[in-house]
Amino acid sequence: MEENLDKNNGVNKELSDNTTKSDSEELKKPKSEKVINNNEILNSNSESNSTSKVLIKNEIDTPAKPITKPKKELPVEKKPFQEFINIHLIPALTEEINQRGLEIKNINLTNTNRPIAGDKCWVINCEIKDTCNFWLSFEKDDISSLKSISLSKPNQQPSIIESFLIDEKRITLKLIISRVLQRLNGQKLIGVN
Repeated sequence: MEENLDKNNGVNKELSDNTTKSDSEELKKPKSEKVINNNEILNSNSESNSTSKVLIKNEIDTPAKPITKPKKELPVEKKPFQEFINIHLIPALTEEINQRGLEIKNINLTNTNRPIAGDKCWVINCEIKDTCNFWLSFEKDDISSLKSISLSKPNQQPSIIESFLIDEKRITLKLIISRVLQRLNGQKLIGVN
């Protein structure tokens, strides 16, 4: 047992001597290079009697910038009903009709009675000068709700109500506009068949 204690004491003394030597060796290092910490080294240059300091940093010290994903803008079809109709659909529909050389006298969205049926719903009423009138109706304030369209010649009341976009799964701005123009064209109210 005493032999083991002597061996342990010898190892401990050797470790102690090594620690003391490494500390004294650190003090004997030239002043041109001193270790500040594990990540930085300070180096001084004495060639021109001025002391310039060069700081070398490890890449670990630089904080990583978080990567932010650009936020996708909400599709116009997902916006609130009145915003979609007033800000997107009516102006786009007006532009398409104007491009065909026709003039819109009046176009608006109101919550009123549907032509012919008489039930209360959201109706876009459009009057195209010297051409026709049409009423695009939405059963609820949702573009995916049941829709209908009615057409008439100027200064006449509509006599037929037709379902509108009933088979479509995804209703888009372009789809609504193209189908309105298709219905007007089908009745020979705009352009030629």
